[in-house]
This record gives sequence, structure tokens and C-alpha cells, in this order.
Amino acid sequence: MTAGVMMATMPTDETDLPVIELVRPMPGFDDLRRFALVRLDDAGDLCRLTSLDEPDLSFLVVPPGRFFPDYAPTVDADVLAELEIASADDVLLLVVLNAGASLAATTANLAAPVLVNTTSLRGGQIVLDDADLPLAAPLVS
Repeated sequence: MTAGVMMATMPTDETDLPVIELVRPMPGFDDLRRFALVRLDDAGDLCRLTSLDEPDLSFLVVPPGRFFPDYAPTVDADVLAELEIASADDVLLLVVLNAGASLAATTANLAAPVLVNTTSLRGGQIVLDDADLPLAAPLVS
């Protein structure tokens, strides 16, 4: 069973920083489970997912809608259950960026999005089983 994933809104100000428990950790960082999501611009297009256990470790993330309007990953029902996601309205969908020297050289990992339950703040990076989704999609063309 699969379900399409939508995106909820970002926190509106820096005093409302969510602490996210990654029940599905970032690959290669299995011991790091607590992250803060920090919005880096007024539009909420660029965010930093920062480890609370290793503050020097962070990932640039963006909601994909502005850059990839047709991106709608399909996630297995067991993943949704693990993240306690009951409604698409409760999902914040993010993609991890690999920052290049310029915006034109920056790529997004569409094969492994980060899903966050905006109600419980449980989240994880979900490695999708879809060979058509690139690990390094250009952010702009």
C-alpha cells in the first residue's frame, strides 16, 4: 500500500523552531536523532536541519514545491505508520540539497526526501525505491 505525500507549511518565525525526532535517521548518521529545523529566508524556501547532538552537523533542505512542482513521492504505508502520519495535511516534505558554487550548480536529492509529521514532530529521511528519482536533480535549469 502506498500514499502520496503533500506538504504542510513551515514554521512562521524563529521562536517556533520545531525539534524533530528522526525515527528514520539520515543515512550515515544513525546515532543522531534530534534535529532543529531553522528557516533561513523569509519565504521559507531555504532551511537548515541541524543536529542538536552535534551542532556542527546540518543539512540544507527545501520544500520541493517551488523547484519541483510535480514532485509527489509515493511512500509505503508502513513508513507513514512509523511516522504516525494519518493525513497528508500533517506532512512537511523536504528535500536535501547539495550546495554548489552557485544556485545553478546546486542539486536536490529527490530519491530520499525528509518527511516530518507536523503534529508529532516525528520524521525521517525516506530512501525511496524509485529508479526514476535522481540523487542530484539540478535545483534550477
